[in-house]
Amino acid sequence: MPHSESPPESENSPIPMANVDQEQEDAVAESTTAQVSEAQQPADEDVDMTDSNAVLSAPTNGTTHTSESKAESQTETPNNQDTPVPETATSAPSESKPATGVKLEELFDEMDSDDDEFPTTKAAKREPASSPDLLSSQSDMEIDLHEASDPEVMRTFYQRLFPWRYLFQWLNHSPTPTNDFGHREFAFTLQNDAYLRYQSFTTSDLLRKDVLRLMPSRFEIGPVYTANPRDRKTLRNSSAFRPLSKELCFDIDLTDYDDIRTCCDKANICQKCWQFITMAIKVVDTALREDFGFKHIMWVYSGRRGAHAWVCDKSARALDDQKRRAIAGYLEVIRGGAQSGKKVNLRRPLHPHLVRSLDILKQHFQSDVLEAQDPWRTEDQQEKLLALLPSDQKQLVSALRNKWASSPDRPSTLKWADIDSVAKTSTAKNFDTKSLLDAKQDIVLEYTYPRLDIEVSKKLNHLLKSPFVVHPGTGRVCVPIDVKRGLESFDPLGVPTVQSLIREIDEWKKPETKEGGQEQEVEKHVVDWEKTSLKGYIEFFRSFVIGLMKDEREIKVKREREEEGGGGESMEF
Repeated sequence: MPHSESPPESENSPIPMANVDQEQEDAVAESTTAQVSEAQQPADEDVDMTDSNAVLSAPTNGTTHTSESKAESQTETPNNQDTPVPETATSAPSESKPATGVKLEELFDEMDSDDDEFPTTKAAKREPASSPDLLSSQSDMEIDLHEASDPEVMRTFYQRLFPWRYLFQWLNHSPTPTNDFGHREFAFTLQNDAYLRYQSFTTSDLLRKDVLRLMPSRFEIGPVYTANPRDRKTLRNSSAFRPLSKELCFDIDLTDYDDIRTCCDKANICQKCWQFITMAIKVVDTALREDFGFKHIMWVYSGRRGAHAWVCDKSARALDDQKRRAIAGYLEVIRGGAQSGKKVNLRRPLHPHLVRSLDILKQHFQSDVLEAQDPWRTEDQQEKLLALLPSDQKQLVSALRNKWASSPDRPSTLKWADIDSVAKTSTAKNFDTKSLLDAKQDIVLEYTYPRLDIEVSKKLNHLLKSPFVVHPGTGRVCVPIDVKRGLESFDPLGVPTVQSLIREIDEWKKPETKEGGQEQEVEKHVVDWEKTSLKGYIEFFRSFVIGLMKDEREIKVKREREEEGGGGESMEF
């Protein structure tokens, strides 16, 4: 089993700031459009588009444009008159140095106290009615009839509920704009399945306005490049445009468990099979923290049947493709497809990471696999189990098969116990108990160990769906998962849908306080997401971002002090 060393922290080369005014004028002037079929573009997970030069724009009036120049010659004009978009209260200055002497928590509180980036219900009603009022004029039934991908439903969500500022702070690593955000690639999947790559924005407000203009069904986040992605064609040297940094990401999808889960299959999930995701998060999160020293790891529900991990530490973002492949290989144990037979073949003695993983997974194997899934109930299923036992234990396999034939409905918990009980009565000469123990450990890992989509983790230029977007199929928001306090209780089927969130805003009432025997309304500015069940998820995301920014600032201050120290006249600890 390979064991990768904890990756060293590397620093990014200084990059000149993007021209904010030019970006505001040219925010949508140039984009690369690709028509992507459903087979090429998965509807609910991540995207890896390594070749941006092959362009097919969406057909218009029977005509298909096959050249990139034609696609880009059609200038798109924002329809700001039809879609009123309030200016954000936090249009950040171009200077990249944060204000000194201000705590991050206080900075966030001040920004939230008077912010029309998240307009309240009252403020929204003052806007010109350019679309049906989903919040006040429709009944619950009418709201539920709207598809999650309905442009008006999505407009309401992105205008009033999406945490744009926190997304900006998360990707920017600073309260004021830097190249970590300005040179970041975003990709949009439009309602007609057109795919726009190499979009970039200097502020969250510009990103927000473009999303409200285009109304994509979702958008992905890519790497930070050495230059502004929109300017890539103006560079004389093509090698000057390359990915510089990105979060280390992992993707776990329940469809990869279809050969072992018995309750659901394909895109269907339930609380029983979601436990496979819970097990995977525990194992991967522990390994990333204890074996590699990463600290800022955010897990996000994919909106339907999986979870994504974003490792946001500076050292993780700076990893090159080779180091990313090494970490992915370190965590990869399950190999082979559904028809490949035994998928776990490990050397002994086991690596400490696997010993620890078995300790984490053994309780889940008993309750969530043997009892909840009952994977070997039928004759066909029990043959899969027998095939995983040592090939030289033919007498044991034969005895087990005969025993189970006499009890067709014997549950998996008893069949698992039968392996040891029958082995103890074996009369075979030189019976290898160690071989049987190793095989049983491999079986536990095959039925519980994380099944990762390794390709998502290997490449720096891989794009992954943004947190807090809405899954177009389920309508559920891709919310972060609090691994420390809420992993075991997380219910994917209980995650709010965009339709239910809109209804919650409409039903919200201001809390009242009693003063002098009379009830008075509490005069407090309440943003719309605070009125909904999205509140806890956004507050968790906010605290995660604050912690990340604190560490980023400490690293920057430490580096500046070291540089100022020069010859090392004094050292501060």
